[in-house]
Amino acid sequence: MSAYDAQLRLDWTDDPPISVLIDLTDERIKVKSGEVDVADWALNEVRVSAMSDGFHVRAEGEEVVLEVTEDARFALDLGLRHAPPILRRRMSALLRSDGDRSRGQEPLRPFGPPPPRSLRSWGKQPLPGDNLRRAFRRSGPH
Repeated sequence: MSAYDAQLRLDWTDDPPISVLIDLTDERIKVKSGEVDVADWALNEVRVSAMSDGFHVRAEGEEVVLEVTEDARFALDLGLRHAPPILRRRMSALLRSDGDRSRGQEPLRPFGPPPPRSLRSWGKQPLPGDNLRRAFRRSGPH
């Protein structure tokens, strides 16, 4: 069972969103708020689009927007191929880390410490912009 915490809102109202639990099992999307069943759709009966403000779900002539906490995992479980760039990056990172774990490797960290700034530690390689600074020094004041 794949379960996701989310906020559900109706696209056409200003009502505040409600907290829901989304269950993706047996080729169905089941949406529940507390003990209340909000929706139960077969995956082939709905259209899901990843947008910058959440997942737009169209079913039975209505549209709801789901803001899912684990949006990258949710998109991958739905088999979505199109998404806004930031979500695509998270999906790609998740696929890479899952692949690394299946091979027994630790996932790569997305950001490491910045490279050292001294020429000595860079092996006497010029730093970016050094040639430009030298050219301005040679040309003197204008």
